Amino acid sequence: MTQEQKELVELAARVSPKDAPAAKRMLESLLVDPFWLSLRAAPCDDEPVTQDEHAAIEEARGSVRRGEPLIAQDEVLREFGM
Repeated sequence: MTQEQKELVELAARVSPKDAPAAKRMLESLLVDPFWLSLRAAPCDDEPVTQDEHAAIEEARGSVRRGEPLIAQDEVLREFGM
């Protein structure tokens, strides 16, 4: 058994009985869901992060820390024509 598998077993043991069915479904989806299989097989993004992207990431993290929405609700509604 690999180290990751051992850690997975340990994590599974910590899942509450109430959350066990959801955790089981999530794990099963990794085994049979074509989307997750293709996502798992996709190569990692190896492009370097630009300065602009890094600034945007830090801005978003700051918003999350402050409890602010990343996108205002009116912007989302406008995007969907509402």
